Amino acid sequence: MHLFEALIVPPNGVGIHWFGQSSFAIKHTDGTIIQVDPYYPHDRPADTFIHSEPPLDEASMPTEFVLLTHNHGDHTCAETIGRIVATHPQVELIGPSESGKKISEAGLGASKFTTVTACDTVSAGAMTVHVIWSKPPQGVPEENIDPPDCQHLGFVIETGSVNVYISGDPINSFADHESLLSPVRQLKPDIGLLTNHPTEGEFPFFDGSAKMAAQLELKAAVPAHYDCFVARNYDPQQWASQFSRQGTDTLPIAYNTSIIYTA
Repeated sequence: MHLFEALIVPPNGVGIHWFGQSSFAIKHTDGTIIQVDPYYPHDRPADTFIHSEPPLDEASMPTEFVLLTHNHGDHTCAETIGRIVATHPQVELIGPSESGKKISEAGLGASKFTTVTACDTVSAGAMTVHVIWSKPPQGVPEENIDPPDCQHLGFVIETGSVNVYISGDPINSFADHESLLSPVRQLKPDIGLLTNHPTEGEFPFFDGSAKMAAQLELKAAVPAHYDCFVARNYDPQQWASQFSRQGTDTLPIAYNTSIIYTA
């Protein structure tokens, strides 16, 4: 049994496990587990990966649902999803059409894939998943941001007492666009799992991540998209330092460990 499966979540809380990069598991008080962007490849060259072993043996943690934010290799990993489907055949996969096509071409559970896009709402057991944009599909021409190569989605998961925002890979200037902020804010997320990077302009920089959290009125924020690739790592404490002048609590999760967040 995986430690996260054994975690007891109180009625006013949610369990969150971070596997590195943008791979998370969300656990409802009734025991239902959602994995988000699971990425656990077995071929891990030392010059590419920080950790020599994958963070999860997929067979060890029963999973009812998998959410996929977009069709990039570290977010829609057919190798990992194949092992999840093989050991937990009841799992339901939810994500954009491009991810669905990849899963179908790999011969993995195509009949259990639910295609979603922004503004959709789907059920995940006792939880409700709302879908929003992370990157506008048309890009932002006035900022020289081209249309993305695939749909980039985010999610707000209603667990009953806590609403969890999953940013996916947002555009660098997400916090400056009310058209992106408003659909998230209206869902009143309590805690956000936020992709960012100090230097890569594809994502919000640290100050942009803090501004994003403030604009969304998040009570707490968790940094994501690090501690996986050698060339794309960052210090979460430097990220957290940008939040000192606003009211969002910063909650970096240690690699491959869990927290319980309560409302």
